[in-house]
Amino acid sequence: MIKYIGRGFLRLDLSFYQKDAITLAQDLLGKLLIREIDGEKIMAKIVETEAYMGPEDKAAHSYNNKRTERTEVMFGRAGRAYIYLIYGKYYCLNIVAALENIPQAVLIRAVEPVKGVEIIKKNRPIKSQKIQDLTNGPGKLCDALKIDKSFNGTDLVYENQLYILDHPQNFKIQSSKRINIDYAQEYKDKLWRFYIKENSFVSK
Repeated sequence: MIKYIGRGFLRLDLSFYQKDAITLAQDLLGKLLIREIDGEKIMAKIVETEAYMGPEDKAAHSYNNKRTERTEVMFGRAGRAYIYLIYGKYYCLNIVAALENIPQAVLIRAVEPVKGVEIIKKNRPIKSQKIQDLTNGPGKLCDALKIDKSFNGTDLVYENQLYILDHPQNFKIQSSKRINIDYAQEYKDKLWRFYIKENSFVSK
């Protein structure tokens, strides 16, 4: 399921991602999202996710198997990044789940900085003195880690600018309705948002 990287944490391999998005959304919690920039490394713990279940899910971009230039990456192999723009200015990082031609994905909603906080502050200069405000939302974390549309399709299994490491630890997972999807009719009430209980970096 995972493979060894030097003396550090273990890098998640392909089989880790080849599961339905609801399962993957929970399994990604606590894992370490790594962004390497010019030889420097940002490390952030994933603390909040949302599952999007593809053809059946009225909140998913791939609902009813909608296959476009934008959604094409979701129909491919798991373990790749699906990046899109919201409100014309905020990027969102998603991880492709399941098997090929089953277009499911997991939105990374919030992360907790572990290493490289000074780099994050340079990438995302804000007035707030609260460190949580740097990465407690999907658009915020993409700014903080310098993730944009150029990362769409990035292979988290084999490429080295963006990837995920295992990070075994104990915590409680809570679930709730997903955020800002009122258009999704009965699917807006699905409890497919998952987060680490009492983690201060979870989005508000």
